[in-house]
Amino acid sequence: MYAEILNHISNDIDLTSSEKEEFTGLLSVERIPKGMYLVKPGDIVTSEYYVVKGCLRAFYLDEAGQEHIIQFAIEDWWISDFEAFFSESVAELHVEAIEDSVLLGLDKTALEALYQRIPKFERFFRIKTTGAFVALRSRVLSSLQKTGKQRYLEFCATYPKIEKRIANYHIANYLGLKPESLSRIRKEIP
Repeated sequence: MYAEILNHISNDIDLTSSEKEEFTGLLSVERIPKGMYLVKPGDIVTSEYYVVKGCLRAFYLDEAGQEHIIQFAIEDWWISDFEAFFSESVAELHVEAIEDSVLLGLDKTALEALYQRIPKFERFFRIKTTGAFVALRSRVLSSLQKTGKQRYLEFCATYPKIEKRIANYHIANYLGLKPESLSRIRKEIP
């Protein structure tokens, strides 16, 4: 079960056998059935999660009851309510399993201690956080500058492994479109 996350980490940093063992010893295995929540608003978020298997979504529910999908996560991705995790505040997001999922949880206190013992992990998570920031910025600019069709094509090109696993209405929500608009866009594409 740890082979995937160790391979994921090895893309950015090299670890010795003892460092790998120490890191995997900190991880908790979480099995989340489809439709269940990993995080709900008001929760204290003490962990971030690496997806070993499955698909999840993080979304915000506004005062009118409208969902706003912030993130999807599939195998080899991380998910949580990151603002609550990093700022040690309560969650504002829902994180729900779209498919039966297996995750590896990493507790914040253990992570902070790991940074002290093995500083290269700080570099690894800085790289991940920077990548996430750049992706979010790109998404915001795309929503401001591009048509719905351009955003959909960009989504399919950027996330080809997700598009077939997620309901159309979830994709539409993520892209800021109405489901009917996404259906129309899909019909226009040869």
